[in-house]
Amino acid sequence: MLVLMGPPGVGKGTQAAMLEAEIGLPQVSTGDLLRAARRDGSDIGAQAGQYMDAGRLVPDELVVALIKRRLDLSDARQGAILDGFPRTVDQAEALQSMLAEQNRQVDRAVLLTVKENAVVRRILGRLTCASCNAVFHVESNPPRVAGTCDSCGDKLESRSDDNEEAIRTRLATYRASTEPVIGFYRSQGLLREVDGGQTVDEVFQGLQGALNH
Repeated sequence: MLVLMGPPGVGKGTQAAMLEAEIGLPQVSTGDLLRAARRDGSDIGAQAGQYMDAGRLVPDELVVALIKRRLDLSDARQGAILDGFPRTVDQAEALQSMLAEQNRQVDRAVLLTVKENAVVRRILGRLTCASCNAVFHVESNPPRVAGTCDSCGDKLESRSDDNEEAIRTRLATYRASTEPVIGFYRSQGLLREVDGGQTVDEVFQGLQGALNH
């Protein structure tokens, strides 16, 4: 099991998708799971939406329940790439206990690092397809046709929480709640760091190297 870490907007989703194609393990994104739950109109989705729109972390019990349900699916039996989870030490401990019950474990945690102002610029220019979750950027990765997803042809849009105030709140929350998780995995000898400020291909090369050492 691989944990992919880093602040919002660092490129975890892009790298996880590339890694999924490379090694065949499914990308499991808490953001995607939560947005899907909200679109489905479920109770858990409605509860999560209130936190997401405010740029706050969704409570652990909601996130852990979604992750457990996803990891129980057949395509994740051999492992998964966890994108955006765990975000707190409590979540990391819950994941560890969950996996131990199934005789599984986290094999590596990779941290993508980037400066805060660069993160803000990245997120403000981000465009997402609501249908297939493909991610584009108005500057670094624009779609071939403005406003239209290259993959499925549906409309691209900015997420409701992709505004500067919410972004700054998410980054402050990340520093307070998620950075302790870095120490959690570092203490177990599982953490590797990759400079997320490089090009997409350079970051991917660094990620591949981190998985092999």
